[in-house]
Amino acid sequence: MKKRYMERMLLLLFFVALSGWSYAQTGSISGVVLDEANLPLPGASVNIKSLNRGTSTDGNGQFKLASIPMGTHSLSVTFVGYEVLTRQVNVNGAVQVSLKLIPSAQNLNEVVVIGYGTQEKKDVTGSISTVSSKDFQKGTITSPDQLIVGKIAGVQVTTNGGQPGGGSTIRIRGGASLNASNDPLIVVDGVPLSSFKDKDGKNTLPGVGNPLSLINPNDIETFTVLKDANATAIYGSRASNGVVLITTKKGKSGKPSVSFNTQNSVAKVARTVDVLSADEIRDFVNANGSADQIALLGTANTNWQDEVYQQAFTTDNNLSIAGAYKKTPYRLSLGYLNQDGTVITDNLKRTSGALSVTPKLFDDHLKVDLNLKGSMTKSRFAFQDAIANAIQFDPTQPVRTENKYGNYFEWLQTSGVPNPNAPRNPVGLIELKDDRGETARSFGNLQFDYSFHFLPELHANLNLGYDISTGKGSTYIPAFAAQNAATNGYFKDYKSDISNKVVEFYLNYAKDIPSLKSNINATAGYGFYANRTKIYNYTTFEGDRTTPSSVPVYPFDEPENRLLSYYGRVIYTFNSKYILAGTVRTDGSSRFSEDNRWGVFPSAAFTWRINEENFLESVRALSDLKLRLSYGITGQQEGIANYSYLPNYATSSNESMYQLGNQFYYMNAPVAYDSNVKWETTATYNAGLDYGFLNGRINGSIDVYKKKTKDLLSIINIPVGSNFSNQLLTNIGNMEATGFEFALNGKPVLKEDFSWDLGFNLTYNKVKVTNLTASYDPDYRLLTGGIKGSTGNFIQAHTLNRTPYSFNVYKQVYDENGKPLQGVYADLNGDGAITEQDRYFYKSPAPKVLLGFSTGVNYKKWTLNTVLRASLGNYLYDNVSSNFSSSSALLNSGAGILNNVTRDFMNAGFSTAQYQSDYFVKNASFLKMDNVGLSYNFGNVLNNRKTGNLTISTNVQNVFTVTNYKGIDPEVQNGIDYQLYPRPRTFVLGLNLGF
Repeated sequence: MKKRYMERMLLLLFFVALSGWSYAQTGSISGVVLDEANLPLPGASVNIKSLNRGTSTDGNGQFKLASIPMGTHSLSVTFVGYEVLTRQVNVNGAVQVSLKLIPSAQNLNEVVVIGYGTQEKKDVTGSISTVSSKDFQKGTITSPDQLIVGKIAGVQVTTNGGQPGGGSTIRIRGGASLNASNDPLIVVDGVPLSSFKDKDGKNTLPGVGNPLSLINPNDIETFTVLKDANATAIYGSRASNGVVLITTKKGKSGKPSVSFNTQNSVAKVARTVDVLSADEIRDFVNANGSADQIALLGTANTNWQDEVYQQAFTTDNNLSIAGAYKKTPYRLSLGYLNQDGTVITDNLKRTSGALSVTPKLFDDHLKVDLNLKGSMTKSRFAFQDAIANAIQFDPTQPVRTENKYGNYFEWLQTSGVPNPNAPRNPVGLIELKDDRGETARSFGNLQFDYSFHFLPELHANLNLGYDISTGKGSTYIPAFAAQNAATNGYFKDYKSDISNKVVEFYLNYAKDIPSLKSNINATAGYGFYANRTKIYNYTTFEGDRTTPSSVPVYPFDEPENRLLSYYGRVIYTFNSKYILAGTVRTDGSSRFSEDNRWGVFPSAAFTWRINEENFLESVRALSDLKLRLSYGITGQQEGIANYSYLPNYATSSNESMYQLGNQFYYMNAPVAYDSNVKWETTATYNAGLDYGFLNGRINGSIDVYKKKTKDLLSIINIPVGSNFSNQLLTNIGNMEATGFEFALNGKPVLKEDFSWDLGFNLTYNKVKVTNLTASYDPDYRLLTGGIKGSTGNFIQAHTLNRTPYSFNVYKQVYDENGKPLQGVYADLNGDGAITEQDRYFYKSPAPKVLLGFSTGVNYKKWTLNTVLRASLGNYLYDNVSSNFSSSSALLNSGAGILNNVTRDFMNAGFSTAQYQSDYFVKNASFLKMDNVGLSYNFGNVLNNRKTGNLTISTNVQNVFTVTNYKGIDPEVQNGIDYQLYPRPRTFVLGLNLGF
């Protein structure tokens, strides 16, 4: 017994010793995987194929492979979008390695987002462009649309000025309407966002300057822009202006990763309007003014633009946590933005949060995608009328003087009340108007994608989404303020609630048929969209906040509309080379009568992957060559009033009631309407070529297109008595657009420690109106483009065979010295008189060519990048100079005041304003450097350099502008330069810390 016990003890000791010896013969490999900018890559795969061992990096890019046999092993690291890295590692214990991946020049198997699904990049049939977060614009970005400025051919993003959280105008291939909306449909994680614009393009969500700024740009992963009809027709009646698909960041498997990013910046106005100095005003008035005008001169030297502008500080802070809990990926983020404007008192504060949870259940057959976004903002809006007043106000006067109007200098009449024909003190305008707003917005969706167990090729997808917002605020002007002295001040609350709901369901069937060398991908779905706005009508009070000055008839207005949709798509691929795609969508909108309620929007496309053909097999340098041909019809219903097909009546205000006996009655006036109003529709032809060389190190695309829009909403003259007006908005117009797009991306240098990326895009787009009236009338002009300085003046017009919004002006005549002659214009029709018929169409705000250029250099831990843009052939009407560049504007004898004028006054020498002269139509072509940035990655800086990856960056935005235009900025979307909130030059210091 004892012997048997001893034998067992010896055997146990032997196995323990053997185990220890075996353990002593193994080691481990651990380390970090970095990208080209030395930032950690979460989710990268690290494998030793010979041992069939592998793992993934955690949220900090770190990994560990334990119990690896001693010796040399081949370590392979892969990550989507990067070249495969193979490294020989000699294991002789615990080995630490640092592995840096190089971006792959082009990944044709990359999955891109399309409408209601995804597709591999190599199989895409439509004109689609994607920009990922690593290629976004850098710096202080407060609104998502600013991330892709200058990045995509065919896409023009123009910021509307430098207001905190200010909006942008997005145009894809120039838009497709004259009187409805030209804004693209924006879809975030499957939720179509509210447009927040009425039929006139005005913001319907009060309390915030730009509703899109309620989305935190730091939460966005990719922008995908759908440009041609084949890509957009699946969205039917909302797709004529293109579609922007935004995908937000999601969680990844592995340990939790924490990222903290802060950017702090100082902004200043880059350029002000060149006006006369106080001494120049005094010299001119003393030389040319009357005794009364000379007596008006002050002794101050006030630069009014300096008085209303300031250096503005911004801090933007974001914290995110991403990872997986029991195999359920999640991402939670919080953001806080506090941005001052360069106009005094202007400020925006935004608090935002986002949650994404993406579990997979039932053996990965059910994928759940929960996305929730929320934000709250508080704004104080500076009174932007002060921008124009700062140009105009007399610089010889002081900012402040003792009086009963807040001690701001004002032009007064002899009675002591403010002169009604004089501009108000710019500083007083701002400081005595307290306009504050608050908004809250939440949107998101819960999406279920189920792959049937008995037929895994068939997926059922249910998407439940919402977008709700509340905007409120108040505007207060005290009774002593000169700007509202006649009404004893002003006070009014405002509020709107907006609620949009989305229900979408579709089936998708994707099946490979190897025996036929075929693949079929079919989708069929249904959509329901309910949109409601509640606008509260509040009483307007005088400055005491108790005396009503205007009482609304109704307490609120609650317009709404609904859209019902059915859609389908089939994509057939043969031999991985030939792809046929067809889509159709039918939409029914409550904005139209039953006879015109439904519209059908089809598309068809053919794609040929030429590089897969045998005759190109020997051309090894060619990595991609794909021909795309498509045709489709899309619709337009945004910007069309909800009830324009029904009889409408305008109810009089309480102050305009009609008395019969002792009773007062509201008056209801009928409004002109068209019961047959219907969709605007656009047919688009597109031919494209995608190319790639040297394994994609050089790649890009070429597209040509033609768009024909019919049933444009246009204002036409109608016989008196046939309706309730002599003009009617109806579907009568046609418009055509032709264009060319070119994109080129390259990686001239691609090494482990040094890489260089280049990106270039070019856009040519020509638009012309082909019909505006029910019967052919080549001389018909639809006036638009109202200007400041003269009531009822329009400087633009639409007419046949001209670009929309072309300038309609008189042809200025010049003397032998090249100086414009006062009131002398060319008699273009030769009738011996200068009349309206002598106005001609001269230039337009639309650029002929748009250029974009991006480049980035990564050297070891340094990264340098910049973005430049150019706009060629665009013109502006300089309404600043046309209004403030005459001697009568300076010596304003009619008002009994003095004003300042622009420097152009010295060149033109006009005695009175010449608003319709083509002299004020200026070439506004420009080259801009949007930003230049430099960053350095310090690696891990905490816990003995095991964690805390730190990157510090610097950036300058709006670096320079090269242009012949003399105003403050040549980039004005509508082509009329007046009272533009200056885009500042911004200096940014950023810090990113990851755990």
